[in-house]
Amino acid sequence: MELMKNIEKATPLVVKDMVDYEDHKVVTRTLADTDGVGITVFAFDKDEGISTHAAGGDAFVTVLEGTGRFTIDGIPHELKAGESIVMPYRIPHAVYGVTKFKMLLTVVFGEE
Repeated sequence: MELMKNIEKATPLVVKDMVDYEDHKVVTRTLADTDGVGITVFAFDKDEGISTHAAGGDAFVTVLEGTGRFTIDGIPHELKAGESIVMPYRIPHAVYGVTKFKMLLTVVFGEE
């Protein structure tokens, strides 16, 4: 069974280099998608975003480069490279590219 996908195993890598920016787009690369966890790398062009939604688990984000705005339950947070935040389970949140930015998202799903 392959739990991680779209990634070299047992090889050093630079996560931010796993996705490239595209004009006027949000680009994603899924690394894991199981019942318990989802891991995705994102590249946001400046002024691009993901509209308000709620996740099915706690969503842990680390900004890899650039600056992103994470609005959680109506409260905006600007994060730069190296900073992280948790978007809690079932709490509405949105993501916006203040600059071009990349992030690593890990969602941990629990049992209902």
